[in-house]
Amino acid sequence: MIPRKASEEIRAALGRQAVVALLGPRQAGKTTLARAIAERSDAVVLDLESTADRDQLADVPLFVRANQDRLVVLDEIHKMPEIFAELRVLVDEGRRVGKGVGRFLVLGSASIPFLKQSESLAGRIEYVDLGPLSVLEVEPTFEAATRLWVRGGLPLSFLAKSDEDSLIYRRNLVRTYLERDAPEFYPRVPPLTLERLWMMLAHGQGGLLNAARLASGLGISAPTVVSYLDLLAGILLVRRLPPRHANVKKRLVKSPRVYVRDSGLAHALLRVADLNALLGHPVAGPSWEGFVIETILGAAPWGVLPSFYRTATGAEADLVLDPPGNLRPWVIEIKRSSSPRLSSGFAIARRDLNAERAFVVYGGEERFPIQRGVEAISLREMAGLVRDL
Repeated sequence: MIPRKASEEIRAALGRQAVVALLGPRQAGKTTLARAIAERSDAVVLDLESTADRDQLADVPLFVRANQDRLVVLDEIHKMPEIFAELRVLVDEGRRVGKGVGRFLVLGSASIPFLKQSESLAGRIEYVDLGPLSVLEVEPTFEAATRLWVRGGLPLSFLAKSDEDSLIYRRNLVRTYLERDAPEFYPRVPPLTLERLWMMLAHGQGGLLNAARLASGLGISAPTVVSYLDLLAGILLVRRLPPRHANVKKRLVKSPRVYVRDSGLAHALLRVADLNALLGHPVAGPSWEGFVIETILGAAPWGVLPSFYRTATGAEADLVLDPPGNLRPWVIEIKRSSSPRLSSGFAIARRDLNAERAFVVYGGEERFPIQRGVEAISLREMAGLVRDL
């Protein structure tokens, strides 16, 4: 199951830049995608978690020059952060002899540490994000979309033989994140405290960030909570959706909303085993909202700016998309019900923002006008519209 959008983006990026970095959470399918691209190219693939593969890079310039006409794929590149400086020299050397693009494809599972390590490649590297599977990449059926919501978009979780197998896989993956990934990138963070914070975020899915309240529950300071949130965002597990600042004379909410990005991981943290358990859980509505937001943002092209809109008097839009340029925004309301009804606050938000288009993404499959200028639309069709922005 190869994500077509990411595959096309990587190929295009390799035609523009010497180094392309593929970033995504652990088990999102980065290695599978990179190897599929390598099979269609004249490429050499090294997994830097392997001692034998690392040994091949004992002399990086010698290795690269021996493979100068091939794409070099470096998986788990954070295992050799010192290689970035050497790649800069080799990229500049290649440019002088007319080999300026498509030299290296490097893979990473943590965006913030990766970005810091790759600063020496500024102007020589392009980044491509690989998120979990979306409704545009699975069978176009209601059953598949529902399974994707319950299990999340990590391929092995989605494709598991049963809900029980999927949940066990995700629970083990949570342990891997806490016991391996977090200590590797942020060694001073206590795993148990981080797990409690992550669970609190799952329980409060989509809530406004209140660092003081979270800190009180964890027995740590508010600045420490913010730094731990930076960690979870940095390893691509949490999204902070910013509030949109509009030129209106109203009191606007200033705190971001916080989501556990993959719905399946959120459900694993909450020990929600299947659809019936989810539908009976208080987090069902917020979980659907987070799932919809991640799906839409995963489909959005580069340059689309996401936010939410909320005023102190109740005007609200769950998701605002600002296309590149000075185009008017799209505003989106998210409802799990198959018979959605618009809130009065959404109509006010739509006017405040002078929205070009307005939608209600709901749990059904049909598309129909819900009131003048507002359409009810399925998640799959909404993602397709956003992809073509």
